[in-house]
Amino acid sequence: MTDASPTTPAYTGPRRILSGIQASGALHLGNYLGALKRFTALQDSGAPCFLFVADLHAITVWQDPALLAAQTREIAAAYIASGLDPATSTIFPQSAVRAHSELAWILNCVARLGWLDRMTQFKEKSGKHKERSSVGLYTYPVLQAADILLYKATEVPVGEDQKQHLELTRDIAAKFNTDFNAPGFFPLPEPLIQGPATRVMSLRDGAAKMSKSDPSDQSRINLTDDADTIAAKIRKSKTDMGVMPAPGDVLDDRPEVRNLIAIYAALSDTTREAVTAQFAGQGFGAFKPALADLAVAALAPVTAEMRRLMDDPAEIDRVLKDGAERAAAIADPVVDEVKKIVGFWR
Repeated sequence: MTDASPTTPAYTGPRRILSGIQASGALHLGNYLGALKRFTALQDSGAPCFLFVADLHAITVWQDPALLAAQTREIAAAYIASGLDPATSTIFPQSAVRAHSELAWILNCVARLGWLDRMTQFKEKSGKHKERSSVGLYTYPVLQAADILLYKATEVPVGEDQKQHLELTRDIAAKFNTDFNAPGFFPLPEPLIQGPATRVMSLRDGAAKMSKSDPSDQSRINLTDDADTIAAKIRKSKTDMGVMPAPGDVLDDRPEVRNLIAIYAALSDTTREAVTAQFAGQGFGAFKPALADLAVAALAPVTAEMRRLMDDPAEIDRVLKDGAERAAAIADPVVDEVKKIVGFWR
């Protein structure tokens, strides 16, 4: 896919971890298990963590300007409520660091149309009317590459659905390093795909990812749902007429059951095999209440802290401003060096 040589010297800089969540609506259990919970665990990995609110990505589809800032604060509140320490992890709004947009344009001139044509998520998000989609939606994988390379991130926690975009980032980094005779300038970041629930599916359709854009609120557990609502949604979640499987059972034809087992495993920090061993042969009348209790216990403290923070937007704004300044201190010199490498007048 890339024109870069496989013998390009390796990056020798420090480890850095980066990821982000779009500022485009209410967060749900999938965001918590696939991102927030994992971010918090990585905070103690010994590598600096950069966690941004992806508001530039959010506007690839229309966002209500009156709500966008509030959505940004909500994501930041969820980061903190999930256990991220703003003094340890750098939490910031993407748009507050101008270097993201600057580097994205330069990398747009490195990336190739054929690479973007193969991005499956654009096809999924644009649907049958891709000509009505924004150019930003088509090129956002390049902005995503800029987000990562701007901080010379070496590791990126992603779900399976984002692995293709990280491969594109690696291709862009390798091509930049080769085209501009800058061996090892950008790292080739590695994906961190781990855990039993890196892709949480809908409670109503085990073949569809849990999404805040799903018109059915019953398809997801929102981080703002109260205990009764969480329990009711799990009780009504789709399963089948069978019983809980035994360890080793193949669940390809039971996607909803597989999804609930993965959620239980992720919430309890165990494996799917351990969950099936615990509930093997039991009916869902036993399993679903246990899952509901587990979900409520895990999410209630997060929800309470999010509400406290959202009642004090000034506190969130202080975190975001400080994070943006710290992020820019890393990002701006990288863009300056890129401009020099590219040959811009200075």
